[in-house]
Amino acid sequence: MTSVKDMLDRKGRETWSIDSEASVEEALSMMAEKNIGALLVYRGDELVGLLSERDYARKSPALDRLPRELVVRELMSDADVAVEVGTSVPTCMKLMLEHRVRHLPVMDEGRVVGLVSIGDVVNTVIQDHRSMIRHLEDYIAGLR
Repeated sequence: MTSVKDMLDRKGRETWSIDSEASVEEALSMMAEKNIGALLVYRGDELVGLLSERDYARKSPALDRLPRELVVRELMSDADVAVEVGTSVPTCMKLMLEHRVRHLPVMDEGRVVGLVSIGDVVNTVIQDHRSMIRHLEDYIAGLR
């Protein structure tokens, strides 16, 4: 069964982060520049949340302020759901569904070593299914 470590080995471990007191405008610019959908949010050395495009789209209209007037901590989601590198992909899917999140920080011995998205999880499941189908086709072909 594929683990988060396997997923990170394929996609890479690079993460992008921002300080909780930075402007939302800065965060949105960074996400656009890096072509990513979420940033890890830190207060000093402590992971305190995640800011996603979804957070901005859903929460900022109620605040009725411009992105340069908003601070990341006002829109971020808590980082209370994370996974360890040994976590299985089905467990990630379950956590994402239960907690209604699209990104999971990946931890190893208490420190962040990556970030996986729902897209990463779906791609991994598709790759695993394709691999299984190939193995089954090879097995069936060997029986003939």
